[in-house]
Amino acid sequence: MATLAIRDLVKRYDKTEVLHSIGLEVADGEFVVFVGPSGCGKSTTLRLVAGLEEVTSGSIEIDGKVVNNLEPKDRDIAMVFQNYAIYPHMTVRKNIGFGLRSSKASKAEKAERIESVAALLGMTEYLDRKPNQLSGGQRQRVAIGRAMVRDPAVFLFDEPLSNLDAQLRTQMRLEIKKLHQRVGSTIVFVTHDQVEAMTMADRIVIMKDGHIQQVGTPAEVYHQPANTFVARFIGAPSMNMVPGVVTAGGGVALSTGNEVALGRALPEGREVILGIRPEDLHPGQGTPVIEGAVNVREPLGHETLIYVDTPHGDVIAKADGRVPPEIGDVVRLGALAENMHVFDAKTGEALR
Repeated sequence: MATLAIRDLVKRYDKTEVLHSIGLEVADGEFVVFVGPSGCGKSTTLRLVAGLEEVTSGSIEIDGKVVNNLEPKDRDIAMVFQNYAIYPHMTVRKNIGFGLRSSKASKAEKAERIESVAALLGMTEYLDRKPNQLSGGQRQRVAIGRAMVRDPAVFLFDEPLSNLDAQLRTQMRLEIKKLHQRVGSTIVFVTHDQVEAMTMADRIVIMKDGHIQQVGTPAEVYHQPANTFVARFIGAPSMNMVPGVVTAGGGVALSTGNEVALGRALPEGREVILGIRPEDLHPGQGTPVIEGAVNVREPLGHETLIYVDTPHGDVIAKADGRVPPEIGDVVRLGALAENMHVFDAKTGEALR
């Protein structure tokens, strides 16, 4: 295990800067997930840490040692890729053991290490099988085992679950989380899936266009988003965003024609965006926010998502799954004031 520090990291390809002075410190044994849309710079950051790309400026430190100029094999890291990258002609035993090819350990020690890792991953009975005799999840475990057998300081995962089906992804998320709890390794995990980030991470790093937008625990980025991008990106369905103007009484006059009392000290006339998550917005409950006719329903069993037509466009709310409003019903949606988020309309930054 080890600490990882990224300091003022910049990456350029010719004249195009794709990472803009990003910084982050990962604690010993921490599970950190980078998440963001395609092209945001998360995989580039991982490849820089791994030594697969050259740093333009800034530094990468592992356990306090700058590793910018070290080869990947000398950084004491192990990387698990999206496409498994295991050898089809080798058995599971040989694939896992491939990570020890440069080790000076004895043959017996290597064999013991392979058996130990296989047992930890539940792969002991498959050690003599070839990859084409395994399921997708088992192949991914082999790739993880090949990384684990080296006992690296830092594990790097580059979207390792994106090629799996939905059920298997859920299972592998749980397995990787359990593995981290047992082994306590320092893990940096890259994904475009915010559900993976929320369910696996100790802390989440949300990126956009080569910039870090927010770093925090899953609860922090969900309940206290730093800006409108984070608020929209984290959570499904996405947070409702309705523009408005602060009134003399500290409320917000919304573009939908409604006025919401927030009880906050905000400058009168300031243009803002009111954000409310669908699960915090319900028909006939809390402080009235918006009203309109239901035009779509999505039953989810114990609850139903309703799409309500407003002058600003559709607003999503949650209703009781047993007796949801009918299509065409006019509903008044309400929320608790503490569950409403206010953002500056020009910068998108949260106003606390």
